[in-house]
Amino acid sequence: MKINRYITAAALAAMFATGCYEGELYDEGPDWVADKIAEEAAKKAANSGESGESGNEIEGLMEDVYTVGATDYSTGWWAQFSKYYQIPEGQKWTTQFNLNINPDASNTYKNFALVLTNDVDRGGDGYKEYGAIRYDHQPSGNSEWGDYIDRSLATSNLTFETDTDEGVDQLGGKVTLTIDRSAGGLVVTMTNGTITKTYNQTAAPENLNADASNTTIRAFLVPEGSFINFYGTTIEPIGGCTSAEDKQPLSMTLNGVPRKVLQGTELEAAFANVTATVQFETGVSSTVNASDLTIQAIPDMNSLGTKSLVAVYAKSYKGESAKPVIASVEFEIVDKMYTLVGAADNSTAFWGAHSDNIKIASGETYMVQFTNYTSGASNWNNFVIVLNSEDLATEYAVVRADNYGWGNGYEACTPSGGQEDWAAWLAAMDGAKVTAYISNNGDGTADIRTVMLGTDGKTYTQDYIGINTVDPDNCYFRLTVDGCHLEFDSVVGEENNSTAFWGAHSQNVKIPSGKTYTTRFTNFTNGASNWNNFVVVLNSEDLATEYGVVRADNYGWGNGYEACTPSGGQADWAAWLAAMDGAKVTLSITNKGDGTADIRTVMIGNDGNTYTQDYIGINTVDPDNCWFRVTVDGSHVVFE
Repeated sequence: MKINRYITAAALAAMFATGCYEGELYDEGPDWVADKIAEEAAKKAANSGESGESGNEIEGLMEDVYTVGATDYSTGWWAQFSKYYQIPEGQKWTTQFNLNINPDASNTYKNFALVLTNDVDRGGDGYKEYGAIRYDHQPSGNSEWGDYIDRSLATSNLTFETDTDEGVDQLGGKVTLTIDRSAGGLVVTMTNGTITKTYNQTAAPENLNADASNTTIRAFLVPEGSFINFYGTTIEPIGGCTSAEDKQPLSMTLNGVPRKVLQGTELEAAFANVTATVQFETGVSSTVNASDLTIQAIPDMNSLGTKSLVAVYAKSYKGESAKPVIASVEFEIVDKMYTLVGAADNSTAFWGAHSDNIKIASGETYMVQFTNYTSGASNWNNFVIVLNSEDLATEYAVVRADNYGWGNGYEACTPSGGQEDWAAWLAAMDGAKVTAYISNNGDGTADIRTVMLGTDGKTYTQDYIGINTVDPDNCYFRLTVDGCHLEFDSVVGEENNSTAFWGAHSQNVKIPSGKTYTTRFTNFTNGASNWNNFVVVLNSEDLATEYGVVRADNYGWGNGYEACTPSGGQADWAAWLAAMDGAKVTLSITNKGDGTADIRTVMIGNDGNTYTQDYIGINTVDPDNCWFRVTVDGSHVVFE
């Protein structure tokens, strides 16, 4: 990454004065911008050969030059699409493009798929797909699919037995794709001159168009973990062709900027995975990597607090030196990073990272809280909850944040139905506070409920009720991600442990009659006294009645406390107190439904030892009005 020099405060003021904060053209600027222009001009001769023109050896091939997919290979399935190309009955369409395969790709499906449809509105009511044909060929896998695609008609001179076979790199390079309907059937050929895949259907494809007189088939391409540089087409696409003439950059947006960076992290390391989407003249856009940007943190990377990442791009569409465009995104320098699932820049692909696998006992509900951050590319780029066996071999259900799932027991469940405004929901999910409740009902079924407090201040819910085929004695869950990351950062109390007793509380959570709720948090203490740790409050919804207030150190009070049986405390209180600074605490509360409740805690200390503290038989509990919350005293807790 190139960092020519620091941006001064005066230079920053000059940028904002010219109105370029969100990526407008920057006409005049400080020396470091001029240096960048000079640097790029010096490379003009070398860059002039990088236009990506195809040679145009195919008769009738028109220039259609654009890119589909992020050039850092981060594009997931069904995230970016080519233009639509229409192939009437009796005609043939040919396109050429360069298929860029990730050098680190380990899956055969990380290439592209051709999708054949009846319509150009992917979300429309009348939209239907003939199916999809992917460039890789795996007869036992899913390299072709769809109700109107016969997989037995596909052949290739490169066959993969599994999707982890080596050889996906052989699919890269300049590809010629042809859809031939001239003989009445449907013949698809994909070749890069070395690997050729053919789909040969001699019979005419069924007409899926609502208008029987219209027999046109529509086609588009979808990359996955790759990107496509289009060169040309023999049929003009919907929206027209894109000229290969050089284009000047007009604006730029930054992608994958982490919201939080740990203090002491070098600039290059913190933003190595940042990309930028550059908008050029005539509506053309391109995604560039961090190595193509000049970046600087304003005012610095050293002190804590909110900063601005300023990035400059100074190339034309063909890579020539150009007037720079500038974009800026805010981020925060922090001195503590909480537990993360997924990379902070949202680059982790589906199934690429998981939380711990946590057991849910029969009849127990586990509550977990986290902040969800998303790339915002698609609805599915948010948290995913996996309900599985301990050894992960059996998946009872895998459910997403956006009303979709799968697994052995998923079909039996009742989803809540999704959101009324998916676009508003997706925007609100970047920073949404999520509380998930996963219930093992003990009868072979499970429920998953999620409450999402969006960044717009609105509360969204997504439930999956009645998942079946669950072994109640072997029920676990974990969290995973897809183009997003999760941060476990629900904090109660000041992080310097200065919060006095009763000075901060977690949310008040209802425990239904006959249910056990479990949650987990990390406890931090100032270490002054045994009571300077977490405190659990069992109360009514309006907080007016306290059935029991119990501490971590074998002491409590409240209307029903005297009837309970404490576990008796620890054998070595000094060792326990020292171990409680950073202890992992599992808290389980049971509303027994008979007017009594149990509170159990398991504390894994920083010394690796396990400590317990239970309060069994708290009475005077209204089983229909039983709630709990956590408070602190010279301590703080971070929920996981």
